[in-house]
Amino acid sequence: MAQFLGSSVKIVLMEKQESVNELLNDLLNINNDRIAGYEKAISETKNLDIDLKAIFDGMIRQSQLCKEELAAEIVKNGGIVEDDTTSAGKIYRAWMDIKSAITDSDRLSILGSCEFGEDAAQRAYEAALTSDNLVGDELRKLVEDERNALKKSHDLIKNHHEVHKELQK
Repeated sequence: MAQFLGSSVKIVLMEKQESVNELLNDLLNINNDRIAGYEKAISETKNLDIDLKAIFDGMIRQSQLCKEELAAEIVKNGGIVEDDTTSAGKIYRAWMDIKSAITDSDRLSILGSCEFGEDAAQRAYEAALTSDNLVGDELRKLVEDERNALKKSHDLIKNHHEVHKELQK
């Protein structure tokens, strides 16, 4: 009986680790979406938009750092890093492609697309932080710190978008 209980506990712990790693991989993939989205935004900006390119480059570096931290945690938990993008991210980039084909890729459109992506990243991190699968104070702090850093980026993009909306009036 004790051996059966020991096996059951191991199975439950393994399932919990798999759930944690799945959640971390989801966040890692959201950061892949951000990287791909900002690379797309850079390709859409004009030569006069040097300031936006610098901001977007910073967002890419930020997501690369987040990915490294998340990947280290996944490996530490004995998981496999799934370095891909989310289905939603692929849809977001396809939407950006269609939108850029229709519009002249002005700053307002690009910033609107970026804000849309930042909103999605915030939702993903909020969902992770409310998940029962996020266990351990150290891991929770890592995810909170990343969410807070991405929130600053979100707010920066949102502020730029708001300013450009006002300038267009």
